[in-house]
Amino acid sequence: MALEIERKFLLSSDTWRGLVTQSTLYRQGYLTPSVQNAKASVRVRVEGESGMLNVKSVHMGIQRHEYEYAIPLLDANEMLDTLCGSIIEKTRHLVPIGAHVWEIDEFHGDNAGLIVAEIELGAVDEDFVRPEWLGMEVTDDARYYNVALVNKPFNTWDGRLAAPE
Repeated sequence: MALEIERKFLLSSDTWRGLVTQSTLYRQGYLTPSVQNAKASVRVRVEGESGMLNVKSVHMGIQRHEYEYAIPLLDANEMLDTLCGSIIEKTRHLVPIGAHVWEIDEFHGDNAGLIVAEIELGAVDEDFVRPEWLGMEVTDDARYYNVALVNKPFNTWDGRLAAPE
């Protein structure tokens, strides 16, 4: 069984930008746009020149089931264009800190202005270096998950970066 152990944070400054080692444009959509009563989301993503299909349990939190498969780029683009509703576009920046690589997603379009840092861990209680640019943790705030941003983009939020509801 594939498990993803991930924590999400907002950022307190832009000082991470000088540490970026790689940036990739992502375009993604969901074949299951509404997760109400669903057990999983099914995402199609184009990562640079690669296509991916992802199935992830909808349970929010640090640990979730996740399965990811490479698919032909042509198929991924066709699915995004014909089978998915709203599309999320973002640039993923990689920032190595200590033993981990932070994935910092800078959103575009209807989610412009939102930047979220994620770290994948090997265990729920694993220690990790907390860089000075790390802000409030939002792992348990469903609004910050991509599957939620498709239906309620960041530019529609009241008090955009307010504490979790």
